[in-house]
Amino acid sequence: MDFRNGVKDGLAIGLGYLSVSISFGILAVTNGLSWWQAVLVSLTNLTSAGQVAGVGIMASGGSLIEMAVATLVINLRYSLMGISLSQKTDETMNTPARLYSGFFITDEIFGVASSKDGRISFKYMRGIGLLPIAGWTLGTLIGAVLGNILPDIVTCALSIAIYGMFIAIVIPASRKSRGVLIVSVISSLLATVFYYVPVLRENISSGFATIICAVTAALTGAFLMPSGEKEENNG
Repeated sequence: MDFRNGVKDGLAIGLGYLSVSISFGILAVTNGLSWWQAVLVSLTNLTSAGQVAGVGIMASGGSLIEMAVATLVINLRYSLMGISLSQKTDETMNTPARLYSGFFITDEIFGVASSKDGRISFKYMRGIGLLPIAGWTLGTLIGAVLGNILPDIVTCALSIAIYGMFIAIVIPASRKSRGVLIVSVISSLLATVFYYVPVLRENISSGFATIICAVTAALTGAFLMPSGEKEENNG
């Protein structure tokens, strides 16, 4: 029953991932990946922002260390989600089960699972992760295939849809939280500087620029964010 409830709760997430990952599949093939490489990335990662950053680093010829550090910084929040979610799990969540569940913890899965009443089991986590993984991988496959057959002008237009998703996530949060607004503005300004200033663009790769922007913006936001807002957000 727990597994069935998990699958039911993961259905809407999986459908959402299916539509969004089509854009990632197109983005991946337009940046030089083959369809099976794009699918493999989605199957083994399940993280939109991390994958977009990773593909960008691949396309620019970045190093493995650069990619590892960039994705670590971008996806570090999932570790915090996993720690938080572990406080709600029952005795079936042994170490192998936690490692398996940690693979597919995303913002949406964490939000749904953490809102459940009572304890959650490993069967429930297996269920809620099934359709999101399938939807994200299948959507990437569809996008990758479309990217190989559609005209360039169409694929270029569709490949930026995933950035629209990021904007749709950030704008409402920025309107509600001054801290999110500060972090968003600082990271955007820094990214603009790294892109348009010749000496920086020529000497700092896109991957390390992403790392610098993310860490600097996050630290600045943490120091500047009023303590009252921290309490309000936590409450």
